[in-house]
Amino acid sequence: MGIEFELTADALRARALEYLRAGKPDLAERAFRNILEQDPNDVDASRFLAARHLERNERAAAIGLFEHAENVRPGHAVTLHQLGMAYAAEGRLADAIGALGRCLEVDENDFVGRLFLGIVLERHGQKQRALTQYFSAINRAQAKGHWLSDESTAPAFRETVIAAMRSLDAGRRELFHSLLEPLRGKYGAMALRRVEHALSIYLGERQPQWPDPRQRPLFLYFPDIPSQPYYPRNRFPWMDSLEAGTAFIREELLNVLSHSQNLESFLQTDSPQDASELLRSSNSQAPAWDAYFFHRHGERFDEHCLKCPRTAGLLDTLPLAYVREHSPETLFSVLSPGTHILPHRGVTNTRLVTHLPLIVPADCALRVGGETHVWEEGRCVTFDDTFEHEAWNKSSETRVVLIVDSWNPDLSEAEREAVADLVGAIGDFNRASELTTAG
Repeated sequence: MGIEFELTADALRARALEYLRAGKPDLAERAFRNILEQDPNDVDASRFLAARHLERNERAAAIGLFEHAENVRPGHAVTLHQLGMAYAAEGRLADAIGALGRCLEVDENDFVGRLFLGIVLERHGQKQRALTQYFSAINRAQAKGHWLSDESTAPAFRETVIAAMRSLDAGRRELFHSLLEPLRGKYGAMALRRVEHALSIYLGERQPQWPDPRQRPLFLYFPDIPSQPYYPRNRFPWMDSLEAGTAFIREELLNVLSHSQNLESFLQTDSPQDASELLRSSNSQAPAWDAYFFHRHGERFDEHCLKCPRTAGLLDTLPLAYVREHSPETLFSVLSPGTHILPHRGVTNTRLVTHLPLIVPADCALRVGGETHVWEEGRCVTFDDTFEHEAWNKSSETRVVLIVDSWNPDLSEAEREAVADLVGAIGDFNRASELTTAG
C-alpha cells in the first residue's frame, strides 16, 4: 500500500483500471482510496468508492461521497444518477426525486434514470407523475432497441422493467377510462361502447379488425363504423353552402396569392431531407406544398381570417371537428407546378377531410386507397385520409384547394364529445411524458 501511495494519481488510476479489467475490485478500491488521499476532490475516485459502499449496503457513506462528488463538479449526470439511487436506497425519496430530476435535466435520454425516477415517484405517492416517467423511459429505451424483449433487456433490469410496464398499462387504462365517466353519466354506458373499444385498441389491449386492408390510422382507430375511401356528398348537408361560396372564396384566395409572404410551408420544416420523404417534383423546380391556414391544430389564425373575412365567416358556420390542440385544420392548400405529395396516411378515422377545389389546372388529381379522383372546381370531395392517399400537380400552373376537417358522420354526438376529450387527455399525458402525440 505504501508503494501505491508513492505513485502519482494518474499512475494509480491506470493501476486501478488494470485491477478492474483483471476482476480485482478490492485492489482497485485500494488504489482509488490512495488517489482520494492525494486529492480529496477527485470525482472519479469519490464515485467509485461510493459505489463500493453502496454494494456493501453502507448507504450513509455512499451518499456522503456522492454528495461530495456533486459539490466538486456540480451538475454531472452520472453523479446525480448515482446519488439519486443512493438516496432511494436510503429511503430519502424526496431527495432521490430531486437528484434524479436534475440528472434528467442534464441528460434527458437517461432512460434508466427516468425509469427509477418513476419508481421513486410511485413510492412517494405521486402516481400520475410516475406514469409519465415510465411512459417516457420505456419509449426512449425502445426507440434505441432496448426493453423490446427479454433479449434486449439487461437481466438485472428485467423484473423492474416488467413491473413498470404493468403499472403503466394499468395506470393509463384507469386514467383514460375515468375521463369517460362523466359522459357515461350523461349519455349512458352503451353510448360509449365503441369509444371504449377504440381506447382498448389504442392501449394495445385489443387488436384492430380492419374492415378494409387499405386503412391504417397512425394514431386512433375508431372501430365498428363503415370504412370507405370516399364519402357521398349526401352525408354532409353543409356541403351545398360551402360550394355556393366558391366565387368569393376564390376571390379572397387570389388576393392571398398576390402576396407570396402570406404562405408558409405546410410541412413546417426547413429540412430538405424531411421534405423529400413526402414531396417529389416532376420538373426541374423544387417541390413545394404551401398553406394559408385559417386553423391549425385547433388554433384559429385570426389575422388570416381578417384578411379573408367571407371565407372565414363561412368556415365559422360549418360543423368542424374541434379537438383541443389537434383540429380543426382549415387552409388554402397550394401545390406548386410539378409537385407530387407522396402516399401517406392520416392519424384517425374519427374525422374526414373535405377539399373544395378552387384552382385546378389539367393533370392534377387525388388518389385515396388506390382510387383516383380528378378535382372539379367548385365541387367538393370528402375522403378518409387514414387510407393511403397522394396528390399531384403535373401541370405548369399552381393548384389550390380549400381543406376542411369535419367529424366522421358515423359518430354520434356522445362519441364525438368523448373522442375530443380523450384525444386531448392523451395529448396532455404525452406532453407530460415529454413525447409528441400524432395528430
